[in-house]
Order: sequence, then structure tokens, then C-alpha cells
Amino acid sequence: MKISEMKHYLPGLTAVNFRLPDGTALPAHFHVTEVGLVTKHFIDCGGVERKETVANFQLWEAGDYDHRLAPQKFLDILNLSQRILGREDLDIEVEYQQATIGKFGLAFDGTDFVLTLKQTACLAQDACGIPDHQFALPQLQTAGCTPGGGCC
Repeated sequence: MKISEMKHYLPGLTAVNFRLPDGTALPAHFHVTEVGLVTKHFIDCGGVERKETVANFQLWEAGDYDHRLAPQKFLDILNLSQRILGREDLDIEVEYQQATIGKFGLAFDGTDFVLTLKQTACLAQDACGIPDHQFALPQLQTAGCTPGGGCC
């Protein structure tokens, strides 16, 4: 999700809710503790220099169970953060504390903002010898397999 999309959705909401990828709702008393600009400047395993920049939101919960972040207040925070983020329509990355700090993408399902899973990937697959195609599980033939049948 991009910043412009979030700004588009917020005015139509009566409450700001976030859900984890498994559907679990974040506690309603969450805080947005940071809105920042994160730039990652790196060299991939193929030797190509790259730079990625995202808007980063840090969500946090405290013991103030009566706290609620209203949609307009969140929009005000986003507008204020434009001094740091600039005018570029950046992708949003969300940090949320679990067993460790989790990094998520963001989507909207029409009612709630949904934290989406992020995956690592090789950006230089050709240089690493990784084939263009991956073998999909449906290629495995398991129909007719029975315990002790020798096909598994």
C-alpha cells in the first residue's frame, strides 16, 4: 500500500483497525509511535548496487487501554510526517512487536488495514544460478498413494 492509498481510506473510516496476517486484530489501544523514512542502500549477491526507500510506521501497544487513534488524527500524523517523507508516494512498511520486531507490508480489506507478510528473495537469480521457474507442488503425484504402498 502506498501513502496516498492510506490517506484515501482514512476519511471514510469510523475507527482505525489493524489485523495481523493470521486475522488477529491488534489491540484497539495501539499507538503509532513513529512514521519515518527508511532507505536501504545495498549490493545484491550479483554485485548490483540498489537502493530501496519506504515509509515506515511503527505500531506499539501500552497499558493505556482507553487510547484510540481516530482516523482524522492518523491523517494529521501522516500530513505532519510529510516534512520527513517528502512528496513521493512511498510504499508503507509496518513494524510491530511480536517475539521480535516484525516487518510487514500493508493492505486494506475495505474495513481494516491488514499487515501482510514480507518475504526475502534473491534479486540476482541469474547470477546465483537459480532457475527462472520453480517446481510447484501440484507436479508431485500423490494420488493413489497409500501407507506402505512405496510411492511416497
